[in-house]
Amino acid sequence: MARRERAGFRPCALIPTYNNPDTVSDVVDRVRAYLPDVVVIDDGSAGPGRAAVERIGAEGRAHVFHRAENGGKGAAVKTGFQVAADLGYTHALQVDADGQHALEDIPRFLEAAEANPAALILGAPIYDDTAPRSRLIGRKITQFWTNFETHGQVIDDPMCGFRVYPLDAALAVGKTGDRMDFDIEVAVKIAWRGVAIINLPTKVRYFEGGVSHFDVLWDNVRISWMHTRLAIQAVFVVPWIRLGRRLRRWNRQLPAA
Repeated sequence: MARRERAGFRPCALIPTYNNPDTVSDVVDRVRAYLPDVVVIDDGSAGPGRAAVERIGAEGRAHVFHRAENGGKGAAVKTGFQVAADLGYTHALQVDADGQHALEDIPRFLEAAEANPAALILGAPIYDDTAPRSRLIGRKITQFWTNFETHGQVIDDPMCGFRVYPLDAALAVGKTGDRMDFDIEVAVKIAWRGVAIINLPTKVRYFEGGVSHFDVLWDNVRISWMHTRLAIQAVFVVPWIRLGRRLRRWNRQLPAA
């Protein structure tokens, strides 16, 4: 498939991985059928997980970067943002390494990003009967809080890891969580910056025996604390930031004296 590189739009795929030896190689190959440029960030994998990523790099199937130690999904994705930007890419198509995403939807995501290069393209999951009940409940809770934090129904599902970032916006959001709180926080903070959000429906399938790095206790604690912080900022900080932006735009529109 032809490379998608036009003026102002040079995307790559960004795949964070941590001990996914059984799936990461297949995911890379399936992604490359639609987007040849792939960046794999190994978040401190050991043994077979690291070896699988090393083979991908040695065979020239992806740009590979190894983090010295495990820092969490958010830390890996943020490393990937910087690596991708340093390589000259403008957009990063993020997919998970466990194979749960419908990668045949990649062309739709890239077309939406190319048509709206300043927008954040988010996957809006369509679940089948393999979805854990806890995931469905967690989605509803998180949707409620992100609607509150963004002052409206802007983000369909902030936890879905299938998305396309404009790298300039992703790198400008400032401090975000390093673990499973990252996907939610970065989407909310990008929305706060006035970036348009486009939600694209996509199927998600959970595989029996699949690897999950979600820590039920501590990741839920992190997400709860993150929502507390974001909700407070949404009430007391964000309105003033938006007012300042409006005033600056208004001043620029005034005729020169």
